[in-house]
Amino acid sequence: MINVKGLHKSFQKEKILNDVTFQVGEGSIYGLLGSNGAGKTSLMRILAGILKQSDGLVQIDGQQVFENEDTQQKVLFLSDSLYFHPQYTTRQMANYYRSMYKAWSEERYEALKEVFPLDEHKKISRFSKGMQRQVAFWLAMSSNPDVLILDEPFDGLDAVMRQRARSLIIQDVAERQMTVLISSHNLREVEDICDHVGILHKGELLLERDLDDLKEDVHKIQVAFRDQETSVTSIGLDLLYHEKRGSVNLLIVRGKEEEVERSIRAQHALIYDRLPLTLEEIFIYEMGGAGYAFENILV
Repeated sequence: MINVKGLHKSFQKEKILNDVTFQVGEGSIYGLLGSNGAGKTSLMRILAGILKQSDGLVQIDGQQVFENEDTQQKVLFLSDSLYFHPQYTTRQMANYYRSMYKAWSEERYEALKEVFPLDEHKKISRFSKGMQRQVAFWLAMSSNPDVLILDEPFDGLDAVMRQRARSLIIQDVAERQMTVLISSHNLREVEDICDHVGILHKGELLLERDLDDLKEDVHKIQVAFRDQETSVTSIGLDLLYHEKRGSVNLLIVRGKEEEVERSIRAQHALIYDRLPLTLEEIFIYEMGGAGYAFENILV
């Protein structure tokens, strides 16, 4: 559905994105992660057809995006910085969206009144930040996009509304095969709904993997050796992170689980425990490898 190949973007002489390549399949939820200023928002704006790439291929459903009305009809970008027409009510914005998106469903808009209990005749500018975010979701889901691009979509929502918004996204992915690209600093929420992730740093894609495959190849291990002098670095592991807490070593290791365990147990390990690894920890060690300094934060 989404195909990006060799994407470059510069503003004047400043390079924002450099040789970015990735694909997002139909009906997939792709988590775009990255440090502040990594280029995530610029990439999403290019995918939405708001910006034009300096070089490279950007396609949705086999068609270019920029200045392609048919393709842009299929895409909806929910920005981190929400914008509504001044003095408009939700009902007036709904009428505007209906005129813009051919797939708009008035029936769904009416049904979602039960999900978002807001006064549709009240000016949106008088709503709180969280309520404005609800309006944005209400309009977006009523537009029935084929591709939904979300930048910090849950910011400002309370726990109940976060769950409702996530449920709506998952429902559309399951029922309509909607494709979603989501960027958020709340990695625990991304982990809950994404099946693929990509990590962007300084305009370059550090990795792009299926989330389950990524977790299978990376392991968080707690180990203690009979010989206190045993050096973890001498075992021959692809060691991503090492922290020693008394006699216990905390390791983040890349490789096949069986081979990692065999190598460690060969050193007469007294304790060997594999611990759950979160997406947040994967992000931390990948960013550490890219030059970020993190100390004593893996618990």
